[in-house]
Amino acid sequence: MFSEEKLNKVKEIIARYPQGKQKSALLPVLHLAQEEFGGWLSAETMDYVASLLQITPIEVYEVATFYSMFNMKPVGKHVFEVCHTGPCMLRGSDNIIDYIKKKLNIGVGETTQDGLFTLKTVECLGACGYAPMMQLGKHFREHLTPEKVDEIINECRAKAN
Repeated sequence: MFSEEKLNKVKEIIARYPQGKQKSALLPVLHLAQEEFGGWLSAETMDYVASLLQITPIEVYEVATFYSMFNMKPVGKHVFEVCHTGPCMLRGSDNIIDYIKKKLNIGVGETTQDGLFTLKTVECLGACGYAPMMQLGKHFREHLTPEKVDEIINECRAKAN
């Protein structure tokens, strides 16, 4: 269940849309749910969102599984979302992905043993001129090299301490 504060925010979001169109609130409510419930969306959480919006659970699952910004399983404190579409790949994103996998000893979709890092590959993040790049939280990290990846990992570890 949402905290009272978040539930009020959900009601505010739903009120933005015409009567009977509460499904329009799905994306922002899913963002709130992921934030509130540990950084990922369990089936129970998605069912809860469906009940709040008075829609069927499958309508929530379809949306949540389509977008890469929603996590369907627990993730690390820092999620490396590396673009792997054409322009980034031409600039070496596949090498960056391989470097991160080796450096952190995880595969794509996996989380490090200490729970700090998760590696995801995502579709275009709209920063092709800065390739290869990744999203880390709300920030883009651009023109990636193995050295820059090492710096990012060290920054994240320093924040964890």
